[in-house]
Amino acid sequence: MNAIERTLYELSHIFLAPVLMLILAALAYAFVALGGFLWEAFKRWRGQYNSALMRWHAGAGGTTDDAELWILKRLELLRIVSRTAPMLGLVATMIPMGPALLALTRSDAQSVGENMVVAFSSVILALVAASLTFFVMTIRRRWLLEELRHFERQQENI
Repeated sequence: MNAIERTLYELSHIFLAPVLMLILAALAYAFVALGGFLWEAFKRWRGQYNSALMRWHAGAGGTTDDAELWILKRLELLRIVSRTAPMLGLVATMIPMGPALLALTRSDAQSVGENMVVAFSSVILALVAASLTFFVMTIRRRWLLEELRHFERQQENI
């Protein structure tokens, strides 16, 4: 390899550990978000849910535009994780592929296998995190928009 190719190869490996850590963080967040979502769903099902939007409005006041902004802020991290986790998974898949291909040219099956395990494990976990957060975000968005519509109806009746 020439100097530029070697530099690019080495730079890409710098990002593997941080990307893997971000994938683990996304997965942890996805399970925390899923737990909160299931708890909220259970409370809604039992009729014991106290609207977070209405609590916010009682404390902060504001218009429906302010409430829409609050909803966007509340869903923002779910949206970021659901959109970026697959990209992180792709990055974490591609970085070990270089060493795996080099090991393949040397007939080093063990190195190929070790690098492929990292590559495929990371993309699987990233896709699980993205799927969970997308699921939670989609349903929670509907719930919050239903609450917003209820809020708007209350404002119309005043």
